[in-house]
Amino acid sequence: MTEIDTRPEDVGQILVKVQEDLRQLRERFVAKDGQISISDFENALAKTEEGLQRKTEQVVNQMNTRVQTIPLSDRMPQHDPFMAMETTVDLQGTVEFNRPSYMMRQPHPPGVKLPARRSQVKGLTPGQKHHQQWTLRAIFNPQNQQNRPVMRENFGIQLPLINERRPALQTLKPINGTTVDHLTVLPKANRVDPQLAPPPITEDDARKGILSLIERGLIPPAAQLTLDPSPVRHKALMLHDPDNKNNRPISEMATTLSSLHYDTQGGGQGENTLENMPAVPPRPVVSPETRTVSAKTRASSSMSGPVKTPASMKTYEMSFQPLTLPPLIQPPPTTPASGADFKSLSHRFAIQHGKVRDTQPEFLAFKQHYCLTWGSIVTMLRHLEKMLTSYAVPVGFIHGDRLADLSVEYELEKAPGLDELLSVIVNREDVEAIINKPGRRFMGPNGSQVAATQIQSSWRRYRDRSQYLEYRRLKWAAGVIAISWIMHIKMAKMRKQLRETRAVQLQNFKLRAKKFSSSWDRIKNSKRLVIHIPSLGLTQKIRDSINDFGMRQNTQMARLCDIQDPNVDVIFVSPVPLSDETLQYYTKLLGLSSAVASGEVEDQCDMSDRYKVLVPEAIKSFPTHRMCLSTILKYSPCTLKRISNLTRGRDAYIVTGVPHRDDLAVADYLNVPILSPEPEVSHLYSTKSGCKRIFASANVDIPPSEYDVYSLGQLYECLAQLVTEHLNVKRWLFKLDNEFDGRGIAYCDVTDHLKCFRWAQKEAKRYGDKWNKKWAQEAAYIKIHAEIPDILMEQAKPSNTRVYATWQHFLVDFLSQGGVIEACPPTESITTLTVDMLIEPNGQVGVVCSGDQIHAESQLQSWGLSIPQASVEPAMLSAMCKLIGEACKARGIVGYIQTDFVTFIDPTTLVQLVWALDLRLHYSDSVAMFQLTRYVTQGQFNAKEHTFTVTPPKTQKKQRRRRLAGVEEEQEPSAGRYCVMSTRLLHTNLAVVHYSVFFQMCRAHGIGYDIKEKQGTVFTLIDSFNRERLGMITVGDNLQGALATFARNLSVIHQEVSAPNMQGISNFRGAIDDIEGILGTTLQNAEELDGE
Repeated sequence: MTEIDTRPEDVGQILVKVQEDLRQLRERFVAKDGQISISDFENALAKTEEGLQRKTEQVVNQMNTRVQTIPLSDRMPQHDPFMAMETTVDLQGTVEFNRPSYMMRQPHPPGVKLPARRSQVKGLTPGQKHHQQWTLRAIFNPQNQQNRPVMRENFGIQLPLINERRPALQTLKPINGTTVDHLTVLPKANRVDPQLAPPPITEDDARKGILSLIERGLIPPAAQLTLDPSPVRHKALMLHDPDNKNNRPISEMATTLSSLHYDTQGGGQGENTLENMPAVPPRPVVSPETRTVSAKTRASSSMSGPVKTPASMKTYEMSFQPLTLPPLIQPPPTTPASGADFKSLSHRFAIQHGKVRDTQPEFLAFKQHYCLTWGSIVTMLRHLEKMLTSYAVPVGFIHGDRLADLSVEYELEKAPGLDELLSVIVNREDVEAIINKPGRRFMGPNGSQVAATQIQSSWRRYRDRSQYLEYRRLKWAAGVIAISWIMHIKMAKMRKQLRETRAVQLQNFKLRAKKFSSSWDRIKNSKRLVIHIPSLGLTQKIRDSINDFGMRQNTQMARLCDIQDPNVDVIFVSPVPLSDETLQYYTKLLGLSSAVASGEVEDQCDMSDRYKVLVPEAIKSFPTHRMCLSTILKYSPCTLKRISNLTRGRDAYIVTGVPHRDDLAVADYLNVPILSPEPEVSHLYSTKSGCKRIFASANVDIPPSEYDVYSLGQLYECLAQLVTEHLNVKRWLFKLDNEFDGRGIAYCDVTDHLKCFRWAQKEAKRYGDKWNKKWAQEAAYIKIHAEIPDILMEQAKPSNTRVYATWQHFLVDFLSQGGVIEACPPTESITTLTVDMLIEPNGQVGVVCSGDQIHAESQLQSWGLSIPQASVEPAMLSAMCKLIGEACKARGIVGYIQTDFVTFIDPTTLVQLVWALDLRLHYSDSVAMFQLTRYVTQGQFNAKEHTFTVTPPKTQKKQRRRRLAGVEEEQEPSAGRYCVMSTRLLHTNLAVVHYSVFFQMCRAHGIGYDIKEKQGTVFTLIDSFNRERLGMITVGDNLQGALATFARNLSVIHQEVSAPNMQGISNFRGAIDDIEGILGTTLQNAEELDGE
C-alpha cells in the first residue's frame, strides 16, 4: 500500500484553512482602518492554491496507482494512517511539527492553526518490497528450487548438489462399486403378505432414525409411534400483567440515565437539568469485536429497535432553557475508530425551537464528515426545521446517518413526506405525539395565518365539493333521463314493429286457414305431411311453476302413430333431447304395424322413412328460461330450414299443443297452416270463465256457478247467493281462470261451518216453491253473507299445496286473474269423464275418443283414462258433445278440443245428471295415447255407441261335430276392447334401472303385448335420461280385466324397483287405490244387472 494515505476530510480542512485565513484578513483589515498588505493577501491565496493542487495530485495519483500487496512479514511495523505526521502553517509563517491527527477531527475554534498536507516518508517502493519478501521466502525454504540460485547470486554461496532418491508414488487402481453397505429393506414376501412376521430391526438400522425405518418399510406407515421420553416438554406459561404490555425493556444505556427528569414548569432542582446534559446523549462503548460490523447494519438495527435514551424521552417534559455549550475537552490520544464506528457513535444533533444547534461539536463533526454531500443534507435540514417549526415542536433529536441517507434518496426527486422526515428523528414517538395533537399545526410562528388559510381552503373545498356533487347528481339524473328516454323510444319502436309483425302474421294465418278449410276435403284424402309441435303455450308464470317443463311437453311422443294412415307422414319436433335407446324403442314399436295387421310377429317392417324426429338446436341455449317449444323452434333457424326443405312441394299443416303466438311466427316462416284456433281465441275460451260462456250458449247442463269474479266483495256476495239458493250443496269449488291441469282449485265445506244453516233450511222448507224468489231468500242471504268471510279465511284450502300453500296465496291469484265459484255434486259417488273432439277445417265435428277419469294424487286432477267411457248413456253424451262442438264452431274454433263432464245420481230425484265442467282447446295427452292404442290394435272407435272394437284374430276352421248334451258351445272371441292409459306414471326409483333391464323385468313377470290377441301392455318412454316418468296402456277384452292388469303392472313395477329402505317418490299407490274403487263399483253394478 502507498505511504500517502489521503482522507476526504483533508479537502474540507483546506477549505476551512481558507475560511480561517479570510477571517483573519478581515479582522486585520478592520483593525488597520481598511488598509491591508497586498502581499499577505497574495501569500494566503498562493498557499491555498498550492495546497489544493497538491492534494488533488495526491488523490488522483493514489486512485490511479493503488496496488494491493501482501504484507512482508507479521513482524513488520504497522503504520496507522490516522497517526501520520502533519504540519501546521499559519499566516505568520511559523511551522509546528508532530501534531496528532485526531485534532483535525475536532472543530477548530478561532486562533487554532490549520493543518497542512502530510509529508511523505521516503522508503522502498512496493515492487522492491515484494521482491525482498520473495527472496527471503526462497532463502528460508531449502526445498525451494530457487534456493540455490538466490544464495549464489546474493551471498556467493555454492551449495552442494544432493540427489535424493524418492520412492515412486504408487498409483492406486480405481475399483467401481459402492463404499457403503446396503440398508435393510422390507422383504418382498412381507410386502405381498402383511400378515407375515416383520424382519428384526438391528441397532445400525435403529441409528438411522424413525423416518428412515418408515421409508424402508420396516415400520408400517400407519403405525402409531410413542417416543419415550417425549421430545415435546410442557411448561407452564407465565402470564404478564395487561397493564405492562406497553412498557419497553430498559437498556443498559438507559439505566445510566434513569435519574433524569424533565420539568415542564421550569422549576427543576438539582443537577439533572438540560444545561448539564450533553447536547447528544452518549452511546454505549463499542467493543473491538463489534467494530467489524458495517455502519449500515448497525443503523438498520438501531432503527428496528430504538433504545429509550434521554433524547427519546418525552420532549414536553424538558425545561425549555437556552442551551450552553460545554467547554471543549480534548480527548486523550487514542487509536481512532474506523469510519463506520465513528459514524455510528456520533452524528446526532438537536433541533430546538425549529433551529439547528449548529455550534455544537456533534453537528460540526457531522458537517465535517458529510462535507462532500452537504448541499443535499442542508436541503433536508431546511425541510426538518420547517416541519418542526410549523408544529411548534420544542426539541427534536436528529439521527445524522439516516438524514444523510434520506438526502441521497430525495436529492433529485420531490420533497420528502412527513413519514420520511419523522424516520430520521430519534425521539419520533414524542414528536409524533405532538404533531398528532389537534390544532398543533396552528401554534407555529404564523399560526393565525395558517389557521385562516385552512378555514378559507376548507370552506372553498366544501363549497366547490357541494357544487361538484350537485353537478354530478344533475348530470347523472340527466344521463338517466336521457338513457330512459332513448330506451323508451327504442322499446316503443320495437313494440310497434312487433305489433306490426304479429298483425301481419295473424293476417297470413287467417288467409292460410281460409285456404286450408276450402281444400281440406282434398288434403284429407291425399298424401300429406303433419308437423307435430307438442308445445304448451301457457303464460310465463305457469311455465315457471311447472317442474320439468320439458318432460311435461314430451308426454305426447305417441303422435308418431299418425303414420297408421298410409297417406300421412309425420315430422315430430321433440322438446327434449332423445337418447339412442329411446329412438330405437320407438323404431321397433312403430315397426309392429304390419305384424299387428297380420297377427304374425315375423311380419315387422321398418317405418323410419315415414317419420322424422327433430330436436331444435336452441334447446341448450335457453336452459333456464322455460320457453315453450314453439318459441324455442322460432329461435332454431337450422331446424326451421330443415323442416322447410322437408315440406317443400307437399301438402302440410301444423298440429300444435296449447296455441301460442310464436306458433304463428313458425307457420309464417314455413308457410303452412295450423290446425288450431287463433292463440288469443284459444286462451279466451280455455279459461274457466270462457268455457262457461260456451256451455251457456250450447244449452248444456252446468253446475251452479258464478264466473268472472275479480274482487273480494264480489266473491263474498256470489258465494252467499249460491249457498242461499242451493242449501243442499255441501262443498264449493274456487277455480282460477288461467291455471292448467287442475292445479288452480280450492274448496270449502261451507254448510258444515255455517251457524245459520239449520235456520236457513227451515226457512227454505217454510217457503217451499217460492224459495227461488229473491224476496224469500233475503233474510237468509244477509245472515249467510255475514258468516262467509270468516268461514273462507278459516276453512278454505287449496287442493294442490305445492303450488298454493295457503288460502291467502290462492286468494291473491284468484283476485288478480279472476276465477269461478262452482258447486261440487251433492253426493259422494261421482264419476268424471273426458271427451276429445275434432272440429275439422271444413266445420265437421267428430268425437275422437271418450273415457272415464282415473285419479291418483287428487280427486280434482285427472291422472289417467279408461277408454271407452262406461258411465253415461252414449246418446246423451253424444248430444251434449255435438252442442258444444257447434257452439265452438260458431266462434271460429277449429282443431282438437277436450271437454270434461261429471255424472252422479241426484239424491233428491234419483235421476242421473251430467254437468259440463271444463273445456280445453288443444291437442291432449289422451288423444296421443288413443292414437297409440289404435296403432297397436288396428281398432276403431264408434262415436255413436262409444265402443272400441278390433278385428278378431283369424282362427282355423274346425270340422263341425255333434254337440253333446250338457256341453256348451265354444264362444267366439270378443271384438270389443277396453284400454286403460296414463302418461303420469312417476317413480323416482326407476332412475336406477336402464330401459333394457326394465323390459327384461317386465318380460319375466309376464308384462307384454300379445299381437295375435291384441291385448296386453304397451309403454311410452317420456324421460330419456332420468327415466323417472313413463306412459302405459293396458288393453283387455273387458273393463275389469284392463283395470286389473293396469293395477297389477303398477304393483309389480313398484315391488321390483323399490326396497324396504328405499321406497322413493311415486304416485302408484294412489292410482291403485282409485282403480280398486272403480273395480268395486263395476262389480257391484254387474251384480245388480245380473239380479235384474
